[in-house]
Amino acid sequence: MKRTGTALQVIAAAAFLSAAMCGEALAQSATGQASSTAYAKGLSSTFVSLLEAHKALAGGGSISIKRSTIRGSPDAAAAEVISAAELAAAAGSTLPLWTFSVRSPRDGHHHEGVMVGTNPFSSPGTSTIPTQIIPLIFRVHSVAVSFDPTTGIITTRPGHATFDPTVADDNCLSEPNNVPVTLMNQSPIFQPASFTFGSTSVGTTQYIDAFQRANFYSALGSAIDSYHVLLGPVQTLEPVEIDVPANEALAITDPNFFGPPAFCPAFGIVDINWLDYYLNDRLLPQLAGQGVGPTTLPVFLMYNMVGAAPANNLANCCALGYHSFGGFPTPTQTYAVADFDSTQAFGPTVTNTDVISHEVGEWVNDPFGNNLLPPWGGTGQVPGCQANLEVGDPLTGTNVPSVTMPNGFAYNLQELAFFSWFFGGTSIGVNGWYSNNGTFMTDAGRPCSYQ
Repeated sequence: MKRTGTALQVIAAAAFLSAAMCGEALAQSATGQASSTAYAKGLSSTFVSLLEAHKALAGGGSISIKRSTIRGSPDAAAAEVISAAELAAAAGSTLPLWTFSVRSPRDGHHHEGVMVGTNPFSSPGTSTIPTQIIPLIFRVHSVAVSFDPTTGIITTRPGHATFDPTVADDNCLSEPNNVPVTLMNQSPIFQPASFTFGSTSVGTTQYIDAFQRANFYSALGSAIDSYHVLLGPVQTLEPVEIDVPANEALAITDPNFFGPPAFCPAFGIVDINWLDYYLNDRLLPQLAGQGVGPTTLPVFLMYNMVGAAPANNLANCCALGYHSFGGFPTPTQTYAVADFDSTQAFGPTVTNTDVISHEVGEWVNDPFGNNLLPPWGGTGQVPGCQANLEVGDPLTGTNVPSVTMPNGFAYNLQELAFFSWFFGGTSIGVNGWYSNNGTFMTDAGRPCSYQ
């Protein structure tokens, strides 16, 4: 079906996968033109600078989030590469996917990509993706002693700490809502809630489904009632204990480690590249016997644990979550990693389900991280240029109104950018907005330039 708006032309073809689903590495995407080569894996993360956040909080201000996403190891030999041909060959054994083709008014070029679900332009329907929550229990063996404010390097001593989302935390949480994995299960990421954006109701459903309905609101028209991208059934697997080498993770146990204001300890940091290798090399293959596979979404749940590169470098911290893909021989296994934060080390807004809302929103819209588009930047966590359809990154740190669920807990959910913000032209989003809480009222503007 072909839909033509004032300035945005969208041609969408219902399919699982096609040869159109391809792209080149983001570093090579400055032209914004449709590409035809393989895509090298990277880690697109929810990134907040801990040092900058603490400085702002100490001064009584709001946090300023300006940082490019963490990338994986630059070692090309270790990078996973996925091509359009491989994905096309795997059609039918992956997530339900549909392809889009857009000529963007922002740069005049043609762009193609793939999203999770059914085609909202021509064949809107309901997609339900089996989802597994895998709690990660981290046992670390280094404790922070001090840090150099100039370099950000942390000095450590031998010591032990455990970060476990499956046990009650009466220090940073309160009864009866004090078990992180239970709170995650009861959240609007996985349970229905009533969502109204502006004055427009998009129904009682999960948050990311509500976002997608708002994302393509005018395109869906009267078909909105039949369009859903849902997570379910949601299964919580047995927790996985990870005994991390002393040089790959650390714990900050002093609530005044950075000076006032204090945070709720303990706070953990793990090397993000070490963690991602561990997940791909060990956990994902082991979890196949429990139903985890390319047709499901495994969500690795961390508690008060973030990533850095390396773990003792605050200058490159912190990745609170990310989504990526792996698998062998064809890397079609997508997955998400998210911290459930109760420390408030990043302030009162970047807590609990703020990160998972960011990552699952991006997973739906850019499951393999290679939906390339006109470069954008200077907003959210991206001070320079970025050129993929990561709907969370432009608004990291900006939330929609919190949602209180039947358990009485108020959940933070990040605001997300609409399809129309990235590609330009008249918005097809709810209320004519370019994000689901109206922070963006125009598109991303003229493409930025890589330096």
